[in-house]
Amino acid sequence: MFSGPPARTVANLLLRPGFRSRRTPDVVFDRLLADAGQAQGDESFVDEFRFLLRCWAGAENLTPVGWLSARGHVGRHLASRARIRRLIAEHPEIEQEPVDRPVFVVGLPRTATTLTHGVLSLSDEHRCPLLWELLTPDLELGPEQREKAITAARQLVGGIDLFSPRFRDIHGLRPEGPEECTFALPHTVMPLSQARIPEYLAWHDARDFVPDYRHLKQVYQVLQHGRPRRRWVLKSPLHLENLEALHAVFPDATIVWTHRDPATVVASFCSLVEHGMTVSTAPLDLHVIGATWLELLSRSASRGLAARAALPRGALVDVPYSWLGTDPAAGAPKLYEAVGARWTDADAARLPQVAARPKGTRPHQYDLARYGLTRADVESAFAGYNALRAEVDPA
Repeated sequence: MFSGPPARTVANLLLRPGFRSRRTPDVVFDRLLADAGQAQGDESFVDEFRFLLRCWAGAENLTPVGWLSARGHVGRHLASRARIRRLIAEHPEIEQEPVDRPVFVVGLPRTATTLTHGVLSLSDEHRCPLLWELLTPDLELGPEQREKAITAARQLVGGIDLFSPRFRDIHGLRPEGPEECTFALPHTVMPLSQARIPEYLAWHDARDFVPDYRHLKQVYQVLQHGRPRRRWVLKSPLHLENLEALHAVFPDATIVWTHRDPATVVASFCSLVEHGMTVSTAPLDLHVIGATWLELLSRSASRGLAARAALPRGALVDVPYSWLGTDPAAGAPKLYEAVGARWTDADAARLPQVAARPKGTRPHQYDLARYGLTRADVESAFAGYNALRAEVDPA
């Protein structure tokens, strides 16, 4: 029944007894909530994650490892929320922390958002959240607590590398490296990259995301409190469809929108989803992956296009793929100038280590046809976005 790397097959067999608990997701959720704790007045947040776990429990072709992942995802967000609420209750001044002029790197996935974020992280004047901080946001920790949090992040990354060895070739995760807001945003489309959850997709489509961005701001206020203030440089492709909510909570933010041919984007991202989803869903339907993410990614682009017209003049910077994907040494100074930052000789000296492919990783190969898609399908779905791309990236 279960195929793939031996470690994944063995894990699925060992986890089979606990797999029966997906029949009673509310019981599982109550245990997760008891472990995390709940702040008074946070019923709506809790109910939303109860709904997600119920939907996830009924996902088609879910594996035991996939059910473990679902519980881990929900439990981590509940624990993070409870910690943030507790810290703010104990230190009300946290909510007065100014998150001034943050930079948000957005854009369709696979458009060099990670590279752009990495380049912006080079400056000593900038502050990027690290993966372990996003997983367990907290005030300044002592050495023992800090190591415990970092170890938890290493275990998460190690599990991904063990169960899906090719995933790190496509999008490597570093426990102590800069990472994207996706890990801190409460509700995103990422559960759909692990399982088929149509009820959650419909709910997500109609959601007001302003409360999620208020929570995200609190995360960064906690991570800033008691530490030197620097300009936050943040990133997630998932921000693209939520620019209106993002701007409502971070009105002085600079939005850096990266651009690339959507036919390449869709093929590359479907490959990423395939390698990630194979851990939690078996068997996979590659054509369903193609149809699902063509719709979701084109929707994200359309919502981004609709929102950008309302952004203040000067708040948005368009970054063609050629700026960094082709020649980082030439593109990096232009990027810094565009966001009002200083590009220094020290930044230039550190650039090669950010721009280079991580050691031990293999080139990523992908093909639209593998997912039942053609270039014509993509160009039709992204007609509006391609019109914008022709303006900002004539090449």
